[in-house]
Amino acid sequence: MNESTTYQKIFCERLKFARLAKGLSQKKLGILAGIDEFVASARINRYEQGVHQASIDVVHQLAKALDVPPAYFYTDDEDLALLLFKWNRIGSDGRKALVESVKSLD
Repeated sequence: MNESTTYQKIFCERLKFARLAKGLSQKKLGILAGIDEFVASARINRYEQGVHQASIDVVHQLAKALDVPPAYFYTDDEDLALLLFKWNRIGSDGRKALVESVKSLD
């Protein structure tokens, strides 16, 4: 499997995981991401199956709808993916504390 295929597979898996974690159907996610409701389900399905690759603009729309940073879809480090998945859920105080903790590692 080449690097491009690996990252596409990661994207597909992360998209589906985040969608299911949010309790959204493919159609609902597509609509929230600004995709026409008549093709929303099919488009999200194609992204999750790796049939089509989402443009960077669509990735940003999906990330916003799923409340995750766009980087979540691409990191190949599972621990970092978990941190990114939870990033918006830990609140500003939690993020500040985490960043300060990381800064202290220098």
